Amino acid sequence: MSRTVIIDPVTRLEGHGKITIMLDDGGAVENALFHVTQVRGFERFSEGRPYYEMPSLMARVCGICPVSHLLASAKACEAIMSVRIPHTAAQLRRVLNLAQLLQSHALSFFYLASPDLLLGMESDPTTRNVLGVAAATPVLGKAGVALRRIGQTIIELLSGKRIHTGWVVPGGVTEPLTAEKRDSILALLPEALRDTQMALAAYKQIADKFKQEIEVFANFPSNYLGMVDSDGSAVYTDGNLRLIDQAGYTIEDDISAIRVTQVFGEAVEPYSFTKFPYYKPLGYPDGCYRVGPLARLNIVANMGTDCADKELKEFKQLSKGPVESSFFYHHARLVEMLYAIEMIERIMADPKILDKHVKAAAGVNRLEGAGHAEAPRGVLHHHYKVDENGKIVWANLMIATGHNNYAMNRGVLQAARAYVKKGKFTEGALNRIQAVVRTFDPCLSCSTHAYGQMPLNVELLNSDGEIVDRLVQG
Repeated sequence: MSRTVIIDPVTRLEGHGKITIMLDDGGAVENALFHVTQVRGFERFSEGRPYYEMPSLMARVCGICPVSHLLASAKACEAIMSVRIPHTAAQLRRVLNLAQLLQSHALSFFYLASPDLLLGMESDPTTRNVLGVAAATPVLGKAGVALRRIGQTIIELLSGKRIHTGWVVPGGVTEPLTAEKRDSILALLPEALRDTQMALAAYKQIADKFKQEIEVFANFPSNYLGMVDSDGSAVYTDGNLRLIDQAGYTIEDDISAIRVTQVFGEAVEPYSFTKFPYYKPLGYPDGCYRVGPLARLNIVANMGTDCADKELKEFKQLSKGPVESSFFYHHARLVEMLYAIEMIERIMADPKILDKHVKAAAGVNRLEGAGHAEAPRGVLHHHYKVDENGKIVWANLMIATGHNNYAMNRGVLQAARAYVKKGKFTEGALNRIQAVVRTFDPCLSCSTHAYGQMPLNVELLNSDGEIVDRLVQG
């Protein structure tokens, strides 16, 4: 008789999700699904609000990556204003975004992933956490805490708050950088560089122990989407998008923010509140793709900084074409952390970085605007429409985690078939299946939204777990 295995909740993730594994009569895995079980409606909440309030409102979507929402939202508003922000404001925003990248990647690698990597997938679940990592490897534990603190401190020095700052506004930023704060930021970077290099060396020493996981952790050919500069180098705040195929060839290039909803669609499946974006010319699901650190390193020709370029070259040697196993998201995050530290130092040396002209002023000059930025987890897109008075009449958010939704589901199925045999499994096997999702570092609260038709499946159970009523909508 067929049966179902449910992992609820999936642990060490932001937000609420579960995994359902369906077994056939012989105990083999027939299917497996990753469900995002929460829904929030920020698009609907925004309707009727003045466009200039949007960055601060959108920052509240997430407490881990509020900077990404600030930036994408501000850029959408600036498109409505038809304004170009001052050079110094753009540079300061880049530093803010890179500081967020640093702290968020540190959270993902050290707090959420390293318990599996350093303690082992089969280790005692009661100690398989960041405290267990700190006890087993104090140096790495301290480095993880320090790197997250450094990233957040830079955000605070720039914007006055570590979370949900109002410093980024349509037109630029509210206050310039002082020489004292610049020097404080620079003083943090040597420690950050040492700790990141140490973590990368430690990762490389243990990666070979996970050959089986590398083979089945969402390891398949796919398309990849990411932001690149005009010369093909890495860029995280100001650039257009490139989509490449499984062989590394460009499918479409120079995709501007306003064209994103023309080029990409969002499919709906009944088992998740997160949608499934896809490239329209290829259809769904053939047009699905991956975003985030792995995708970005697969797409770019170079990082543009010394240490990161050296590491990118080594990363690309992992495969003749794009690196396919999502296990290597961990590796890619550490490379991006190096880049963030080096680039922050470079931007701080800009002779105009202390310029006091950091905000441009304008009103409503267009009734529609879109903006995107690279969040730690991948491409984040905001698209707004306003009336003549500048009030939001329509908003749509495409979130990084949503872009990865199809790949996460496919990866969960691949791992489930590798680790569940004849209906039997261990706690370590179920942990590995969850660890597939952790490689993507999904932000599930960010990923759910209310634009368009959303599926709803509500079941009423009695005390014996039997379904007595069901409501299905969408």
